[in-house]
Amino acid sequence: MPHTKRRRLVTTALAVALGATTLAACGSGDDSTSESGPVSLTYWTWTPGMDKVVDLWNKGPGKKDRITVTVKKQASGDTLVTKILTAHKAKKAPDLVQAEYQALPTLVSNDALADISRQVGDLKGKFADGVWQQTTLGTKAVYAVPQDIGPMMFYYRADLFKQYGLHVPTTWDQFAQVARELKKKAPDKSLTTFSANDSGLFAGLAQQAGATWWTASGSRWKVAIDDTATQKVASFWGGLVKEGVIDNQPMYTPSWNKALDTGKQLAWVSAVWAPGTLTTAAPDTKGKWAMAPLPQWSATEDVTGSWGGSSTAVTTDSAHKEAAAKFAAWLNTDRAALDALAKDGGIYPASTSAQLSGAFSNPPAYFSNQADFYPKAAEIARTTAPSAWGPNVNVAYAAFNDAFGAAAKDKSDFAAALKKMQDATVADMKKQGFEVSR
Repeated sequence: MPHTKRRRLVTTALAVALGATTLAACGSGDDSTSESGPVSLTYWTWTPGMDKVVDLWNKGPGKKDRITVTVKKQASGDTLVTKILTAHKAKKAPDLVQAEYQALPTLVSNDALADISRQVGDLKGKFADGVWQQTTLGTKAVYAVPQDIGPMMFYYRADLFKQYGLHVPTTWDQFAQVARELKKKAPDKSLTTFSANDSGLFAGLAQQAGATWWTASGSRWKVAIDDTATQKVASFWGGLVKEGVIDNQPMYTPSWNKALDTGKQLAWVSAVWAPGTLTTAAPDTKGKWAMAPLPQWSATEDVTGSWGGSSTAVTTDSAHKEAAAKFAAWLNTDRAALDALAKDGGIYPASTSAQLSGAFSNPPAYFSNQADFYPKAAEIARTTAPSAWGPNVNVAYAAFNDAFGAAAKDKSDFAAALKKMQDATVADMKKQGFEVSR
């Protein structure tokens, strides 16, 4: 992931971990009391089919409220964040932007997102606590409305688990035992792989374990990517790679696809969007997979991490924050809008009520054998752990790809790779002018 220098306000006050000190909100709020007359808003988004969803607004509630929204399709990830910040520097950012949760601290620390707590604060109950927290950054402010989420789950070949007499693991200790058991029974197969080409997977696993990578108090940040929880995760996966009971190849490659499609790998730790990936990666195994909750670190726990997801935010440059917040609320809570987002955009909604209706009344075609796929997914989504993002997630992710990629390939020390990730993140923050402490 390329590192792009970004202008950052070092006096930003953020608390990006649940339980962190509540701080004064930064980002401009909406001082307007009302808006009259026609209002035209621009929305930057990468979601497929969003223009069709917005048409519902423009012909319905938007027409009634005289608020028209125009969609401007954008690239996703760092490319969009950089474009937003560039536009904001010129005070020409759009009214609304789609933003991944991990990008919110960067946008807020640059004063690019407005606090819309007054307009949308009462929506909190419509989302899982761990999801809503990602849009507040642990403060009393609300910087976006959750749109889609990626709760993590365990996917496995049900037919091959039965063939080899394997039990679906409910704890990570059991997961390791299943990996060893399979390797003894079928040396040419692996339970799964550790991949370092998608840092979101590792971040989600650390999140499930209780990691708190970034926290802030006043203008001082604490970076703890190598905290105890993350060290536990790194040690666990590094141990399995070194032991040789799981593969060490990256995901999304032709060889990975073949391993899934031929049964050389029997499982995949992924998220709710996995059926779409499996449809193209392993088309010959349709109907042979099953989904279960992510294994837990303790048999008494019930928590999952996130891998992906985004929100709808209002920028500080918008001249119509009230209207923009109204649209953001509708887009992510209205039943018709959410059904259209699922159908045309392929998203899994953050709204808990939408997770069991409309497009989610039946299982994904790839999982037609598991009738309870979406009810089970909704249960898992409610257990989403809080996250702790910071202002330079892109640097941390790039460091992960480099350090863990080499460690996985060489079957070397994952703890050393984690320290490199920590050191690179801290060095970048200091370079950008942030006050950083351990």
